Amino acid sequence: MSRKVFVAGVGMIPFTKPGTSGPYHVMGADAAREALDDAGIKYPQVEQAYAGYVYGDSTCGQKALYGVGMTGIPVVNVNNNCATGSAALYLARQAVEGGAAECVLALGFEQMEPGAICAKFPDRPTPYEAFDHLADDLIGHAEVPLAIRYFAGAGQAHMKKYGTRIETFAKIRAKASRHAVHNPRAILRKELTEDEILASPILLHPVHRLMACPPTCGAAAAVLCSEEFARRHDLDANVVISAQAMTTDTPATFDSGDMMQLVGYGMAQQAARQAYEQAGIASEDIDVVELHDCFAQNELISYEALGLAAEGRGEQMVWDGDNTYGGKYVVNPSGGLLSKGHPLGATGLAQCAELVWQLRGDAGPRQVPDARFGLQHNLGIGGACVVTIYSKN
Repeated sequence: MSRKVFVAGVGMIPFTKPGTSGPYHVMGADAAREALDDAGIKYPQVEQAYAGYVYGDSTCGQKALYGVGMTGIPVVNVNNNCATGSAALYLARQAVEGGAAECVLALGFEQMEPGAICAKFPDRPTPYEAFDHLADDLIGHAEVPLAIRYFAGAGQAHMKKYGTRIETFAKIRAKASRHAVHNPRAILRKELTEDEILASPILLHPVHRLMACPPTCGAAAAVLCSEEFARRHDLDANVVISAQAMTTDTPATFDSGDMMQLVGYGMAQQAARQAYEQAGIASEDIDVVELHDCFAQNELISYEALGLAAEGRGEQMVWDGDNTYGGKYVVNPSGGLLSKGHPLGATGLAQCAELVWQLRGDAGPRQVPDARFGLQHNLGIGGACVVTIYSKN
């Protein structure tokens, strides 16, 4: 990367159940103010803003940020499915790195409805049409929400290919619950046993209800700046974005005949390889990870796509405890999407906030000891994947 980009401040409001949150613009403004306060700057010092959300009318970003200030700066609205927050972060990072701005705000928010995600515009072609057709061919049609069908199919594919046990997915979910106990911003903070998880209703084999992330409302934000801006304003320059890569689908998503590819395995693999190369490190150098565990099945698949485990060795990583404290990596110390919740536009920036706190040493009882490198993985079907590597400066 040609110019250092620092994360000077982060903010995140606690995630809540749909129907219990404030409206999107209030949540967004609150998260933005938290990030600005954390950075120690005022809104007029921000030169550009990128606002991410999935469910909302055009210019919702302006509606949220006008509550913070009306300074006439460019506000760009971003919608990239579940990778929306990281897509906003990606654009903000590019602006600073390329010299277009010295200080940029990335904001993500979502005011969601109860229940599974569904299409909002049934009068026009869905971007998931090709995904649906391939899923029908590979695993058969099922009257369940599309995300459940896709990721259940990916779990089935991993089980068939590598002999993975359903208990492994339960172990991943139980680990997430243990981590979330120490996160006051998570929506689900009760520790769960593997037996409780396996006793929950099956949505579609091998996905049990407690293996799926809950729909939630929330917001998160980050202030990015250049080294010169940080020095001039005496800002915290402890955390730098060492690398970042964004990928979209290739023909292999559909041509491989593999449900794991359909849910973004190849996108994640490509993005991770690019990011490691940019940062000049290997996967073994990573200390803490916030990855896109929309389902426990996707967490396991992502271990392998991100190079944290060799292909087919993700299950062993789980049983060896190499995904939690005392192991090789600490994955989702926040509790992940499974416990923290998944307000689509906010998720990527909530992951950013957690890793910044970890690298600063500000994560309290969930602190990963001596964390120097953090990896963020945020995925959206349809598709987009952003992998970001943060390092202690």
